[in-house]
Amino acid sequence: MSSLIGILIAVLVVGFGMILKGASLTALINPAALLIIFGGTIATIIVAFPFCEFKKLPILFKIALFEPKLPSKTDQIASLVYCAEIAKKEGILALEEIALNTTDPFYKKGLELIIDGYDIDFIEEILFDEVEAIDRRHKAGASIFTQAGTYAPTLGVLGAVVGLVASLGNLEDVDKIGHSISAAFIATLFGIFSGYVLWHPLANKLKRISKREQELKLLTIEGLLAIYKGVSPSALEKKLSAYLPPKERKYLEMVMEDES
Repeated sequence: MSSLIGILIAVLVVGFGMILKGASLTALINPAALLIIFGGTIATIIVAFPFCEFKKLPILFKIALFEPKLPSKTDQIASLVYCAEIAKKEGILALEEIALNTTDPFYKKGLELIIDGYDIDFIEEILFDEVEAIDRRHKAGASIFTQAGTYAPTLGVLGAVVGLVASLGNLEDVDKIGHSISAAFIATLFGIFSGYVLWHPLANKLKRISKREQELKLLTIEGLLAIYKGVSPSALEKKLSAYLPPKERKYLEMVMEDES
């Protein structure tokens, strides 16, 4: 949601800036510039990436604009400590009910591997391989927006050149020359705006979301392996609280006190 707010603010700032500079907002209604910039950007992405990655673009937009809701680190630690308590009191097999009710596929998979009694090194290898695979997919998605942000400003220059070529064809009409030159630079405006206000920020947003998700998964792996090794709930809480800033550690202590 913050991405939508940021884009709206950027549009308003540019719009008011144009008004203060004495430019008319109707100048932005330029189908040729829109076609060159946005159509050209889509074309370059299609050329640069396999279609199997390009077709994920709507999903990537949804993730970047409406961030997926992830459990907080505090909640995840509380859940892992609870699993440790169950495992200590009733044994590893008692975690099966928790695994059945878990909606997080990664967490569920880790619990199932532990319940099935696989070797700890094998479990660790599978979970880390999963994290690496997710990281590769996320980087591929973010790179689409990064490349779009690289191409769009250059296409803006191309649009300006096309507009100037058109204006040179109207040298006998002074009014048309002014209008053509103005329209030519609208393409540059769209190119720079889309590159540095849309594509690059959205790429950064995807990277940040990916980083948060990876940190949560690494925390989960450490907690699951500790449960498998039989680490006590209190020791696990202290171990995993290292992932939290001081304020959240205090909140975690309050949560654990309430649960106990």
